Amino acid sequence: MNDYSNNYSTTSYGAQGGAQGGGFMPGSQTGDSPNAKRSYGKDTLRPVTIKQLLDAHHPHPDAEYFMVDGSEATQVTFVGQVRNISTQTTNVTYKLDDGTGIIEVKVWIDADAFNDEADPSNQKPKPAEQGYARVWGRLKAFNNKRHVGANIIRPIQDFNEIQYHLLEATAVHLHFSRGPVEQLQQSNGGAQSNGAQNGAYGGGMQQGGGGKQLPANTSMAARKVFQAIKTTEQGNEGLHIQHIATAAGLDINEVVKGGGELMDMGMIFTTVDESTWALLEIDG
Repeated sequence: MNDYSNNYSTTSYGAQGGAQGGGFMPGSQTGDSPNAKRSYGKDTLRPVTIKQLLDAHHPHPDAEYFMVDGSEATQVTFVGQVRNISTQTTNVTYKLDDGTGIIEVKVWIDADAFNDEADPSNQKPKPAEQGYARVWGRLKAFNNKRHVGANIIRPIQDFNEIQYHLLEATAVHLHFSRGPVEQLQQSNGGAQSNGAQNGAYGGGMQQGGGGKQLPANTSMAARKVFQAIKTTEQGNEGLHIQHIATAAGLDINEVVKGGGELMDMGMIFTTVDESTWALLEIDG
């Protein structure tokens, strides 16, 4: 995993900030206003959700930047569905919703260039209402209301990018809130070794996903479902409940009940559909 405490690196969907040049809006290079002063010395780029932006805080009253997960966040990138577009003389305001919250995104424009169809900047695709867009910019606050001053906003054409971004934002959030993957692997190593010595369904505690332990009061059905998912060969999608039932020697109703118990404990999650499950393991 990349060290996200340093400058953000290139990713498959260009979350590094549009280095390939797509998606610039007229006059958008100025960030939050035509007269804004920029300092790039400590800039980093963080993939985030809108909820993280709404929950972010200033480390002190005079700070120009926000803290996300206890770490300084200057430049951010996120995706969302465009709920509304409002065009003003000096800016275009987009209202984006990513399922975790709603925030306004302002793109400052040169009115003459924006209205000139022959201007090169108008030859690139622009976000449309009810479509999806990716944003790069800075979180701002004005009159106690937050918005993002966008450097770049472009429409999303490959919808895999939406899921990719949410997974990436989750990975970075876990990196800052729980520590690097390597650190988790080291701290969980001893617990996993001890867990491997336990019987398949025995005793007080059984090793769970990501170094967690199954509680002593876990039902036998849940233990069998967990062990079946853990030991049965499978692809990235996990196992269908029919295969789990066969591997665990249970009927479907028992599998569903045991699986629900494991989901409530955060041990497994659904993948391609509600009937396909996989272990939730941080350390992979």
